[in-house]
Amino acid sequence: MSKYFLKRIFTMIPVFIGLSIIIFTLINIAPGDPYTNIVEGEISISASDKEDALKSIGYYDSMHVKYGKWIGKVIKGDLGTSIRYNEPVSDIIQRRIKNTFLLSMITLILTTIIAIPLGIISAVKPYSKTDKILTILAFIGISIPGFFVALLVVKIFAVNLKWFPISGMSSLGKNLTGFSKFCDVGKHMILPILSMTIIEIASLMRYTRSAMMDVFSENYIKTARAKGLGEKLVVYKHAFRNALIPIITLLSMSLGYIFTGTILIETIFVWPGMGTLFYQSIANRDYPVVMGCALIFSASILIANLLSDFIYSIVDPRIRFK
Repeated sequence: MSKYFLKRIFTMIPVFIGLSIIIFTLINIAPGDPYTNIVEGEISISASDKEDALKSIGYYDSMHVKYGKWIGKVIKGDLGTSIRYNEPVSDIIQRRIKNTFLLSMITLILTTIIAIPLGIISAVKPYSKTDKILTILAFIGISIPGFFVALLVVKIFAVNLKWFPISGMSSLGKNLTGFSKFCDVGKHMILPILSMTIIEIASLMRYTRSAMMDVFSENYIKTARAKGLGEKLVVYKHAFRNALIPIITLLSMSLGYIFTGTILIETIFVWPGMGTLFYQSIANRDYPVVMGCALIFSASILIANLLSDFIYSIVDPRIRFK
């Protein structure tokens, strides 16, 4: 089993290097330079100072030289220095990533708790009224764009009902501590998490139903029912366990998508996480931060895939001995 995971980790290394090359190339071939917004914005510098600044960061070096310098620093744990904030990118990301991780994990847990049971119910009673209602709701959820879901949630629960705050992570002008701060942050989290959960539930529910329906058609399920086993035992011990592999695959993909998909939700709700930082850095042409964020997003997807492989080996013992 340990050899299996070592092999998977070593496989990830060239993939990560390839992703870093793609990220670096795409960002560096973008039009403009990191100081365009400074020159054209409220803060201005002279043309000569701008040229000196660009030379100091190696802007005019050839692409392979710039990549070599950048990846060399990344290997040492140095993601560079932010042009806008003038501080290490790793420090900025460290402050923001915990907020994004909090949203992502709570969303994933809620999605799993809600979507999988609904998918099982839909599969156990195919083409019933319950299944048809859940199917319609799932198709509506899949069809509606994520940003529209977020705006609709804001309109209903923040604007009309005024139950929750629209944006931010804490109330402005209040210096809360302890349990009061915990409750305030929790109140601000509800709408972003609700929006992300609604977006994710539909696809996982439909996928769970499809996986369970495929397993129900197998001969060993028919044999288990013919032997007189209880329906709950057939569904949860025999069918669900064998349907877990494709479900785990989608969950691992969802984990990576939720983490990177926070760019949209965090921007709408002004949540101080990686998504907002990434969006603002693109707008400000803060290339070191953009590359750092993109690298973290890519690493999160690779880690999610590695985690799914680990869960595979627990669910299906055959994988441990391959």
